[in-house]
Amino acid sequence: MSTATVPTMTARIGMVFDRTFPAGAMPDYARSVESSGLDALWVIEDCFFTAGVSLAATALAVTDRLRVGIGIVPAVARTAAMTAMEFATLADLAPGRFIGGIGHGVQDWMGQMGVRPRSPLTALDETITAVKRLLAGEQLSVAGEYVRLDRVRLDPAPSAVPPVLAGVQQERSLELAGRIADGVILVEGAGPTYVDWALDRAGRPDGFEVVTFSLLSVEADRRDACAAVAPFVAGLVRERRRALTVLPFFDEMFERVDRHGPDGLVSMPADHWREIGAVGTMDDALAHVAALEDAGVGSINVFPGPSLDVAHDQMSVAAELARR
Repeated sequence: MSTATVPTMTARIGMVFDRTFPAGAMPDYARSVESSGLDALWVIEDCFFTAGVSLAATALAVTDRLRVGIGIVPAVARTAAMTAMEFATLADLAPGRFIGGIGHGVQDWMGQMGVRPRSPLTALDETITAVKRLLAGEQLSVAGEYVRLDRVRLDPAPSAVPPVLAGVQQERSLELAGRIADGVILVEGAGPTYVDWALDRAGRPDGFEVVTFSLLSVEADRRDACAAVAPFVAGLVRERRRALTVLPFFDEMFERVDRHGPDGLVSMPADHWREIGAVGTMDDALAHVAALEDAGVGSINVFPGPSLDVAHDQMSVAAELARR
């Protein structure tokens, strides 16, 4: 673990639009996020739910100041040239407000579409590199394993070049992100220990943006808040989500779930929950945010509950966190 001092920053607070939410809800959702005083909105693109590019365009069109990110488009689901075209268009729709995210995608889904790469790491490397060069205005000829371009240039290139972040979790992918991307998107379950671990793997490059998707469950009674998200967290434990396996108490968590199911997590100490999300009392949620800021996170975004009604309720809590 790095011993370098990381200057504390004030992170932007935002919301995520989940893959299960109907596309028609986006205009009202985006306006509500902005009017709540929040800073960012991230859209999820998972196969075979709603599409990230069209959702992001809608959110940008109905807001004035909100930063809108896609977390993430799979590297091989579109050609690199098409991804660059989409990102450039979104960037010019709202200069300075769009953030592009590219990741591996779920490999089983890539297989269903007939585009599963032999080397997801190589595919991600070639795609992010090509997209960034095209967005910068280069004419590009490439003969890679997954990206092949013959004198391609965007016409025009975006007036404000958007950042391109890598949505990755594992060690080698984080190392790659540190070399070629403008930052990283760390999905739900990411806490300060995992952020520190991830930044070490990425090499802590200058100007590297760290975005997290955080669970939010705030109640007057800490146990009630923990119980609300325990089933979801138990699923992350069972799948051995990398954000959790790096925690020194992961084995204890796994044993709790193995013996007692989600209920076994409810009685975990508050400092354990702080490593997983903004879960517990408002003071617990503020402590989670502060710990992420200390670790170097610049954008903390609430991964919403299972329905639009719950997500809208969470906005007011997220707004209170933003006013800290």
